[in-house]
Amino acid sequence: MDTIIFLKLGGSLITDKTGVEQVRPAILTRLAQEIRHARAANPRLQLVLGHGSGSFGHVHGAQHGTRQGVETAEQWHGFVEVSAAASRLNELVMAALLGTGVPALSLQPSASAICTDGQIQELAARPVQMALQAGLLPVVFGDVAFDTVRGGTIISTEEVMMALAERIRPSWLLLAGETPGVLDLQGQVVPLITAANLAEIAPALGGSRGTDVTGGMAGKVRSMLDLVAAQPQMQIRIFSGLEPGLLQQTLLTPDWASGTVIRNSQL
Repeated sequence: MDTIIFLKLGGSLITDKTGVEQVRPAILTRLAQEIRHARAANPRLQLVLGHGSGSFGHVHGAQHGTRQGVETAEQWHGFVEVSAAASRLNELVMAALLGTGVPALSLQPSASAICTDGQIQELAARPVQMALQAGLLPVVFGDVAFDTVRGGTIISTEEVMMALAERIRPSWLLLAGETPGVLDLQGQVVPLITAANLAEIAPALGGSRGTDVTGGMAGKVRSMLDLVAAQPQMQIRIFSGLEPGLLQQTLLTPDWASGTVIRNSQL
């Protein structure tokens, strides 16, 4: 049976979020190589890749307030600047993947996403499904989107993947970032988070390093709990993409890898 996995490379992992449009080329190249090795080791692995915007889209998004809404000509100009910045990073990610021999295909979310007051209502999943059937690696990313209430907004990579999960139903969503997992107040990795123990670990959930217009770790954990409640067949793992070899290992054995697992309380 084919395994469908969603993988997100965090913006803070592949870029320096404290700067402006600064990519981490060595890390990006290594991650692309690990994806290639995992696909070669398990030809039945079906992988959808998403990546954050990091020091590209987030800086422009914060500057123009795009996530809150778009109305004036100046704000629409900011809207397209955010889109262009997100696409510039996507081109670098695609170059790294293609350069290592991964047959990656970029699918820009803003081409089909329609939101209502910040919530995705429409997003084309069929091209992603057909890319998987063709043996390709579909790549999505945080992007702008038209919004029936706000005019325009920003949709995060996680939000894009959540919308796709309703149709594609992956068994795992893997979130590769800078930290080894969700940390408690003592700096230790919390191995498991469910709705049952969220209140216990909530005080340890801070914001994010650098500029992030989409919520930081606290918002991500809560949205992930909402996702596993809606998609109980799926588990989520948060782990470090900085440790060489760990991404490859996690793609091949997500049940046994390190980091924090977020899952439905009923499992």
